[in-house]
Amino acid sequence: MSKKLVFMICFGLFFKLMQAQESQITGQVTDANGEPLELVTVTVVETNLSAKTDQNGTFHIGASVGQTLRFSLVGAEPKTHKITDIAPIQIQLDINLALEEVVITGYQVQRKADLTGSVAVVDMKDSKDIPSGSVLQNIQGKVPGLYIQSDGSSSGRARTVSIRGQNTLGNTSPLYIIDGIPTTDPNILQFMDPNTIESMQVLKDASAASIYGSRASNGVIVVTTKQGKDRVSVSVNSSITAASIARRIDMLDTETYGRALWRASVNDGTPTSAHSALYSFEETGEGSAKTLQRVIPVQYINGDTNIPSANTDWQDEVFKTGIVSNTNVTFSAGNDKSATLFSFGYFSNSGTVINNAYDRFSGRANNSVNLFNGKLKIGENFQIIKAKENPMGGDQYGQAGWDATGKSRLVPVGSNPIQLATTILPILPVRKLDGSFAGPIGSGFSDRMNPVFLADLDKDDTNSDLQTFGNAYLDFKPIENLTFRSNFGIDYTYNNDRNIERTYSHGFINRTVNNLSIAQRNVFNWTWSNTINYLYIQNKSRLNVMGGMEAIKNSIKYYQSLKQGFAVQSDEYFQLGAGTGIASNDGFSLGNQLVSYFGKADYSFDERYLLSATLRYDGSSRFGENNKFGMFPAVSVGWVVSNEGFIKNQLDWVSNLKLRAGMGKTGNQEIGDYSRFQTFVTNYGTVESTIRATGTAYDINGDNTGNLHSGYVAKQSANPNLRWETTNELNVGLDFGFLANRLTGSFDYFNRETSDILVTPPTPGVLGEGAAKTVNGATMLNKGFEVSLGYQDQQGDLFYSITGNVSHFHDEITYLPSSVVRSFPGNVEKDILGRSRSSLFGYVTDGLFQSQEEVDAHATQPGKGIGRIRYRDLNSDGTINALDQDWLGTELPGFIYGVNVQVGYKNFSLAVFMRGVGHVTVNDGSKNYTDFLGTASGVNKGSRLLDAWTPENRGSNIPALSLVNANNELRASDYFLVSGDYFKIQQVQLGYTLPERLTRAAKLGSVRIYGVADNALLFFNKSKDKIFTGPDPETPGAIYPRPIRYTVGLDIQF
Repeated sequence: MSKKLVFMICFGLFFKLMQAQESQITGQVTDANGEPLELVTVTVVETNLSAKTDQNGTFHIGASVGQTLRFSLVGAEPKTHKITDIAPIQIQLDINLALEEVVITGYQVQRKADLTGSVAVVDMKDSKDIPSGSVLQNIQGKVPGLYIQSDGSSSGRARTVSIRGQNTLGNTSPLYIIDGIPTTDPNILQFMDPNTIESMQVLKDASAASIYGSRASNGVIVVTTKQGKDRVSVSVNSSITAASIARRIDMLDTETYGRALWRASVNDGTPTSAHSALYSFEETGEGSAKTLQRVIPVQYINGDTNIPSANTDWQDEVFKTGIVSNTNVTFSAGNDKSATLFSFGYFSNSGTVINNAYDRFSGRANNSVNLFNGKLKIGENFQIIKAKENPMGGDQYGQAGWDATGKSRLVPVGSNPIQLATTILPILPVRKLDGSFAGPIGSGFSDRMNPVFLADLDKDDTNSDLQTFGNAYLDFKPIENLTFRSNFGIDYTYNNDRNIERTYSHGFINRTVNNLSIAQRNVFNWTWSNTINYLYIQNKSRLNVMGGMEAIKNSIKYYQSLKQGFAVQSDEYFQLGAGTGIASNDGFSLGNQLVSYFGKADYSFDERYLLSATLRYDGSSRFGENNKFGMFPAVSVGWVVSNEGFIKNQLDWVSNLKLRAGMGKTGNQEIGDYSRFQTFVTNYGTVESTIRATGTAYDINGDNTGNLHSGYVAKQSANPNLRWETTNELNVGLDFGFLANRLTGSFDYFNRETSDILVTPPTPGVLGEGAAKTVNGATMLNKGFEVSLGYQDQQGDLFYSITGNVSHFHDEITYLPSSVVRSFPGNVEKDILGRSRSSLFGYVTDGLFQSQEEVDAHATQPGKGIGRIRYRDLNSDGTINALDQDWLGTELPGFIYGVNVQVGYKNFSLAVFMRGVGHVTVNDGSKNYTDFLGTASGVNKGSRLLDAWTPENRGSNIPALSLVNANNELRASDYFLVSGDYFKIQQVQLGYTLPERLTRAAKLGSVRIYGVADNALLFFNKSKDKIFTGPDPETPGAIYPRPIRYTVGLDIQF
């Protein structure tokens, strides 16, 4: 009997254990009217396991008695339910509370349903696993109206960011607001750990962005970081990536380069023996009838038996497989009294170019505490980022330093290793037989450097960054619906750059004096804002009123030192005190201040009629005494048509339909801190023999010896009337949702006019030094539209969604002072007025000359000949000159688009993101390497030259090979300025979440394994004339190419 009892007890415990591990909880979710709700997300709070309801509102999810389920749906108030048994659950959600969903628009939290401006909400969960190293690069193409250009640099930083195109002739970058603190430095955002971002909104039109007044003309990106949740949790997200430059320019090898030289000599009628330093040729025939039998490279370079000739693929030597590792650990906890979040991240990229590594550590601490029954909340959000990069150097000269604005690092002079990989002749080996690096020596080479040697020479150069960014805040609620908030933030960046220029003897290239330069930049900005917000609800009326003030102070301090003459060239010995040669230093200090007063009122009546008004009054130290302050108002209205009776009662398939319209004024203050002042600089000058060539030094005592006294030279004139650039914008929009919001979308049309654009006209020399003055003097128009559309559905265990967006924007310069017009592309007959600021200007080609008759019949064109490019005589004056140029396109795309497809089946998920650009013109600079031999001697060229025009190959559109450039074929023309349209399958992500029974056995919340293919497939037109011929139209010319990345990762929740 006792055995049976023990058996039954053990069986019962086993049964209960199995039930706890494997129970399938079922149920149904409905609205207040009992109608089933589809696509409700059901989440097990303790494990993060989730499922979706089907079209009948039913769900199935693995959970245990005692755990809690959370039910959420876009547009409904979330609910939680504690599981007490395994009986089916019936849940009711009030979808009328969709109006309570909120977004953060800067100084306040606003209901999404009350939005009347153009605001895009960015979904970060689909981007956090992409291994680019940049938050901004990860969202490229996913937000309508947001245009981001990126390359393959090891840090992952985006090159340019703009919202709705270009509104000004100066800085077009948006303003970034992170936890309420403004910054214009995109690195603060793009180098954040994406796992710590809770939400991101893009404020695109004036009615949404005008609350930021003088800084909002280019749009605003608002970011809120995560806070501690209502339970203790630890998450680990770690991935490893292999990155490679698979798309390259196909270059000539040693034998084919010799063939190209031979053909060019035959075409030019010059002796092929002129290349005897590197090649000899077996040939038959005479003159233009010569036939090449064999190319014979020399055995040794310049007769040096230590340098045998080679067949080097320099791109293989420079590019390598980069390994990217990315790990984030986040601890989070919270309750109704306090919340805490700590996050630590490490990103490392060995680089796809030799000696071009990048490492970054990041940390975040977000903490808050509620006091006095929630009436007072005190908190802080603090981020620190420490990064180090080994930058690529230039083969002529490099120096650590920043430009005069203090915002951009100096670019090395000369070619970097990527450029040199398509320049150095393949006949040169990487190393000599004795192991030292080979360099150009003897005839036949240019003065370009071995790129592997250059990378080794600059391997100890470093750019080190330390960024701290954060805020401390206080929220006080003395009475219900009244909130006072005080927010103080700091933005501190310290840069320490170190550049070593060693002496060397590299073939016939050498440097005889070494030096060390160190540049340090300190950026310290602080912001203090105080706002008061009151929400008033009475019957069908809802009024939200906010007012506040803000003070901002920004400063940059820059120091640079250089020392020459180091006896030992080891990295450790290069210290400023060890140099014995010439020493120099440089430095400057910049700063500006802004004080602002602002207010906003949002009114809603019966959840149908919406009105919003904003006013901001800004004063800036950057502007003249007569125009320090500017006023920036905005107003917008909305009509929620779907809440009207004639829609609700008759068109039940309409879930949401809202019309929006707004207009307002924003400003732009991104000019120099001292543009309004008259400025003077010291300029000691130089002495050549007994004549002082330049400078302001003067021999006051008449001694004609010793140190001279330095005076000052005027640099610019004062302008007390300098004022804000202002942008007036009209935006109309439509938001819609149909079929229980399975089909959703929006449409926006905008029209902007920016006036008083800041320019610095050229001044006649007769006015003397210091006559230059920054003035308000240009006007631009910018208009376009944005469309987004999405559909999602679930059939049983299968969930799928597809979302897409397309944006179009076009700018025109409508007015420029006459003295400024000639500073832009154009000629005396055609100016840039009425065209985009990114317009490209050049000659129009008309194929190649096929015969001497065609050459003779054409207009006067110096250098024309058979097989050469023919340029059109646009004005029919019989001469090809500057007046025959025309507008050839714009560098800004006519439209950008993105498509995201997601499929989920049980524990599997698949996401495919595609994007592209259209109607864009790029400079196909790679043609300089691939299509012309005579534009530069002694450098390698692309394999396209093998298909150049010959009498036997008249169908080619590549000019005949020549050793000279008599036809000036590198001039700007539509031979280089070609279509840059492309379509990319940017990311393919495949994920699998382990079954709950396995993770629970391991005492884990959830485990997800994923893989990502990034920059996977590229498509662009290669079938017509005047097309892009480089590897990737997204990164034309010599820009760092984007690699293809393959990633595997693990996401664990504890």
